[in-house]
Parts: sequence; C-alpha cells; structure tokens
Amino acid sequence: MSPDDPREALHAAGLTKNYGPVTALAGVDLAVRRGETLAVMGPSGCGKSPLLHVLAGILVPDGGDVHFGGRSIGGLSEAGRSALRLSSFGFVFQDGQLLAELTVQENVALPLIMAGLSRREAVGRARGWLGRFGLAGMEGRRPGELSGGQAQRVAIARALVHGPGVVFADEPTGALDQGTGREVMEVLTGSVAADGASLVMVTHDPGVAAWCSRTVTMSDGHIIADTATEAGMTPGESLR
Repeated sequence: MSPDDPREALHAAGLTKNYGPVTALAGVDLAVRRGETLAVMGPSGCGKSPLLHVLAGILVPDGGDVHFGGRSIGGLSEAGRSALRLSSFGFVFQDGQLLAELTVQENVALPLIMAGLSRREAVGRARGWLGRFGLAGMEGRRPGELSGGQAQRVAIARALVHGPGVVFADEPTGALDQGTGREVMEVLTGSVAADGASLVMVTHDPGVAAWCSRTVTMSDGHIIADTATEAGMTPGESLR
C-alpha cells in the first residue's frame, strides 16, 4: 500500500523516535485501513504509546512520516496538527480525562464548541450521543458522580461526537474491572464500526486486543508481529 491508497486511513513509513540514548521507535512501517480496528500490544517500554502519539500527531517523529487520508501530518505546523486532531481524530484515555468542572453533556459537547459550533447545537448533539450510550438522565451530572464505566462511555461519546476518521484509545479499560471493561469495549468497537471510523488502541491485555480485527505486537521499538483476529473468536472472549 501507499500513502495515496484510498483504502487507508493512516500510513506510517520509517518512523523513528529517540529520547536521548533510548530508542522508542526504530523504523516502524504501519498502514491502518479505513474502518479497521487495530490493537497495539507489547511490554512496557516497547514503543506502543510513542507510536500512538506519533500516529495522532501529538509527537513529531525524528524520522519518517505519517499520512492521514494521503496528507502528510509531519509537514503540518503545531497549529495545523492541533487543528487536525480537533477535526479528524478522537481520543479515549485510561482515566477518561473528563473535565471535572463541566457537566457530562458539556464534556461531550466540548470538541464541537471548540470547532466553532454553537453551544446550543453542540449540547443537542452531545445529548443524542449520551442517550445512544444509555446515559440519558445523566447529562447534568459531574464526572465525579459517575462510575468508572459510565465515565468511559462519556469519554467515548466525546471522542466520536464530531465524526472523526480515526479514534485513538490508550488502555481504555485499564482502570476498570473485567465486566465493565467488556461493556466499554462493546460500546467502543460497536460505535466506531457504526460510524465507519478506524480504531487504533494501545493495550497490554490480550482479551481487550481480541475485540479488534488486527493486532500488532511491538518489542524494542519494532513491530515483531502483525496478525488478524482468529476466525470465529468472540470479541472479549479471553476476558471471561
């Protein structure tokens, strides 16, 4: 495949990233198809989080480049990368990173308001997503009044409310028990698929990775394995 292939959402070639004498990425090549769900696995320090941050334009690689929809991310200014993340990417983190001073509906509406939508319309869309995720009636609550699973549903709604092309998730079930983690992964993968977006997810848990259609495994800054989910495997099966 190539950066101009219309089937690709992301195309990374020759990515390198160093932190002093430590090599986080050592010439990584990776293509993510449109609508694909991809898990990135490996031990601590293998480079999976730096890879996610470079793919999302949060970090600039020392070498190589990432293309999104055929467009070079590396060629953008910091302001350009910020605008790209706001318009085209969604993010779900381990702890949700919801703003404690905002209500649930305000947290979800925030990306739309930052993109210039009126507050009224943004909140209306946010309420629709909350209802879709079984959170109707909780719009006025603060994040501190939610369970861990509810907070992650809100974070997923915030990540998807603006129709991103790619959702990046960093250990989205890491702070949850197994049962709640299954529920969150069902919501995340189902919603991404329904919207036709791609998912790139970092996880240390094989059971969580099994929800994705493809898994790459990293070691010492390299991708050492790239496999599709086993045919017929029930998503999240090994979480039980």
